[in-house]
Amino acid sequence: MATTQFDAIGFAGGGNRCYWQSGFWEAFSAVHPQRPEYYVAVSAGAYHCAMNIIGKAATIRAAAIAFAERGLPDADWSRLSRGQSPFVVGGLFDEFLSTMFTDQDLASLKEAPPILMQLAHPPSWMPSAAAALGSIAAYQIEKALTGGAHSKAGRYLGLKPAWISTHDMASGRELVDAIMGTSSVPPFMPVGRVNGRASLDGGLVDNPPLIKLRETEAKGGRTLLLTTRYGRMPPSAANRTVVGPSEDITVDKFTIRDPDGLRHAYELGLKDGETFARTLA
Repeated sequence: MATTQFDAIGFAGGGNRCYWQSGFWEAFSAVHPQRPEYYVAVSAGAYHCAMNIIGKAATIRAAAIAFAERGLPDADWSRLSRGQSPFVVGGLFDEFLSTMFTDQDLASLKEAPPILMQLAHPPSWMPSAAAALGSIAAYQIEKALTGGAHSKAGRYLGLKPAWISTHDMASGRELVDAIMGTSSVPPFMPVGRVNGRASLDGGLVDNPPLIKLRETEAKGGRTLLLTTRYGRMPPSAANRTVVGPSEDITVDKFTIRDPDGLRHAYELGLKDGETFARTLA
C-alpha cells in the first residue's frame, strides 16, 4: 500500500485537548509513517509533537494520567498571599517536562525533521502579563465575532510571531523552556523565557499555526493540520488537509485532575486516526 506523505505538518494548541493529537498520530503514522520537511507546533501541541516524534508518547502519557489520578486541586488560593498565581499547573508542568525530556531526547529530535515551536513576543514596552491578558480578552471578542476557528487576536495588540527550531537547541533544558514558552498563558502558565526574551503562547497570534504552513502551500507543498477544536474547522486551502476530533473533547484545558478526560481525548484520537488512515488508503 502506498504511503501518503505530507511536506509540512502542524500541531495546533488546545491544552489537554491535545491528547487527542497523540492518539491520532499514533494510529495514523502506524499506517502512513511521515517524514515531512518540518513540523510546526504551538502551545501544548509542541509538547505532544515532541513526545511522539521521539517515541516516548506512551511513557509520558502514562505518567501524566498517573499524576492526574492523584486528584490534586487545580488552584491553591493561599499562593495569592505570596504574590503568586493560585493556578498550580504552570509550575507542575515545568517540573514534569524536566523529568520527561532529557539531552538524549533532544539528540533524537535533531535526527528527525525540525519542530518549529511557535512563540509570541510582546512589544518591549508592554508588560508580558498585560500582553497575555489583553490578548485573551481580544480573543474572546474575536471568537464571538468569527467563531474562533483561527485565532490571531494577539497581533492586534502588537504581539509578533517567532519560531525556534529543535535543531537550534543546545540542551534538554532549552527544549523544556521552548515548550513552556509556547504554552505561556498567564495566569495559568508563567511567562516564558526563550533565548533571553519574554515569550507567550504562540496561539495568541496564530492558532492553529497557519503562517508557516501557508509558506509551504504557496510553493505547492502538501500540508496536514491537526486541530483540536470540535466543530470549528480553520480556513481551508488547496494543498491543506485538516483533521480534528469527531466529537467534543470536554476535558478542561488546564486541569491536573481529570485522568478520564485525558484518556477520552487520547482514545478518541486513536479512533479518528484509524479512520483517517483508512480514507487515505
